[in-house]
Amino acid sequence: MGERLSRARVRAFVGRDEQLGRFGEALAGDPQAPFAFYAYGPGGIGKSTLLRRLADHARGAGRLLVELDGRFVSRDPADFEQAAGAFLDVPGTVLFVDSFEHCQWLESWLWHHFLPRAADDTLVVLAGRRAPQPQWTADPAWSRLLHVSELEPFSEEQARSLLVAADIRPELRDRVLRFAGGNPLALSLAAAAGSEGCGRQEIWAPTADVLRTLLAGLIGEVPTAAHRRALEVAAQAHSTSEELLAAVLPGEDAHQLFSWLRDLPFIESTHRGLHPHDAARETLAADLRWRAPNAFEAMRRRLADEYLRILREAPEERVWTVTDELFYLFREGATLARLRSWSREDEVHDRPLHPDDIDVVLRMAEETEGAASAELVRYWAQRQPQAFSVYRLVSTGRIVAFTARLALPAPADPQDLATDPVVAAAWRYTDATAPVSPGEHIGVSRFSVYPERYQVPSRVIDLSSSRAQAEAARARGRAYGFAVYRDAETWAERVRGTLHDTGARPRVGEHTYGVFGVDWRQVPVEAWLQRFISATEVPVAQPGPSPVSRTAFDQAVREALAHWRDADAFAACALMRTRLAADFDDPAGELRALLRCAVDDLARDPRGVRAREALTAGHFSGAPTQEAAARRLGLPYGTYRRHLRQGLDMLCEALWQRELRPR
Repeated sequence: MGERLSRARVRAFVGRDEQLGRFGEALAGDPQAPFAFYAYGPGGIGKSTLLRRLADHARGAGRLLVELDGRFVSRDPADFEQAAGAFLDVPGTVLFVDSFEHCQWLESWLWHHFLPRAADDTLVVLAGRRAPQPQWTADPAWSRLLHVSELEPFSEEQARSLLVAADIRPELRDRVLRFAGGNPLALSLAAAAGSEGCGRQEIWAPTADVLRTLLAGLIGEVPTAAHRRALEVAAQAHSTSEELLAAVLPGEDAHQLFSWLRDLPFIESTHRGLHPHDAARETLAADLRWRAPNAFEAMRRRLADEYLRILREAPEERVWTVTDELFYLFREGATLARLRSWSREDEVHDRPLHPDDIDVVLRMAEETEGAASAELVRYWAQRQPQAFSVYRLVSTGRIVAFTARLALPAPADPQDLATDPVVAAAWRYTDATAPVSPGEHIGVSRFSVYPERYQVPSRVIDLSSSRAQAEAARARGRAYGFAVYRDAETWAERVRGTLHDTGARPRVGEHTYGVFGVDWRQVPVEAWLQRFISATEVPVAQPGPSPVSRTAFDQAVREALAHWRDADAFAACALMRTRLAADFDDPAGELRALLRCAVDDLARDPRGVRAREALTAGHFSGAPTQEAAARRLGLPYGTYRRHLRQGLDMLCEALWQRELRPR
């Protein structure tokens, strides 16, 4: 099967002759050939397709392959090294890293520490959206070993040959080329749709929303409402597994839905599940949100509920990524924008505190918060070393930050109260509001020290918050959670609606700190996280431009009427992919009922009585021809045609207004 797939890819592959040629030279052992290949370009330009072709070439040459996806690479270089271990140990191995822009923070570490240790006769291929850092192409040593290529759109000749290979009808090729130009993604989608998906003019109209329309034409009729819900999952979840589908679509055949999604041409398979191509995801999500905002929001909530369940019940190794997956759903919201950075620059990974890290941690604390705070760091590092995390730059391994998340059982330890004014303030607040009972405890995110970005939204705070929230969800007997920030007024605004300002302003050395908290006995973690993301509402769709032009919409209405008596053709008509049918459980049946009702409503206007009769006779009555419909109504053919045109105009206008109506 692998050989058959490889042969099929060879037949369908177009262009990229330079990259194939240089890589072939390297596989053949040419001493002048590069050791590292770096391909870059925008989304949809064909980077992943090129990597698959090169991988087939390497496999055919008998090489061992290590294939990694940058979207799912750990922040810890040690994990990358473990995953790619064969590259260091087995001569002749070829390492492929796709979507490298998602782990770009590894770049310096790769060039400095990883690639120089490669085994004999190995090769590495990286592909991402960004060009490599200029120092590597300028470096005299690397410049001889590194081949960098920016992937360009296909030439007209290459694009046309792709359409020929896909059996796109000759009379349609020019229209497709005018739409797609040389964009490989658009051309591949067109090729996957085939000539049947190219028959309607609007699919290729060169508008800003044309890719959205293309996706709709490619998918065609979504078989059932369950398949539509599965698309909504794939459009929103960071990755979609069969298990996730089963959880958020109870009662459906998750295996069958997963297989259907997997076969869609814009869906990629990864070790975590299915992942839409970036451009396809944004297009599909925007289209679903526009057509069916209520369904879109409902599915997002179902996914959030499942991630919250995982926080409680999943194995620990899965938990640490779940809050990031949850927040990915709501990344455009106002609350998350205030609190999370979403930055991938200066990427860091966290590790437990090691005794060798103490001096660095104490120096950071003294530089940012003063000697008194540094002594408190020393105190808590001795009392609860497991509460500390240190953060290292992935690129260099340098420690740049540390945090501490304390777990303090009731009753409060007198030594803690006498030593740390901040912890004492937290306990005083609990005593004054709702005392903590024996057997319960409080959690305090006591320190968050990142000297280069001190107490502003950053990846350090992102990661520490995710861990704190996961710990709160899984802890037993946690009564309160507290966070501590020095710039109390600024953070009071940032955490508004999620944490309560206790009003406590304890002083440590020269600085005062704000203490913010939540009583987990009053607000379960799941409910709190829902509140945390509740300020991320999807904007209500307003009347405005449809994803298809008015001309295309009118044509879709006429097409639906023309196919009224052909159930299969009606179910595949373009009107099924407009906003009108977005939330139907039985799309074909409910769209039929909608059209019949809209035609009947024309008679409410005296001008529409004849129009309604003409439409009913011409499309619903079974008359084989328009002449027969005219005879049935006892009208001259010309008069019948006039009423029919008027009826179509009135029907299209009524349905168009419904198409634009907020849902």
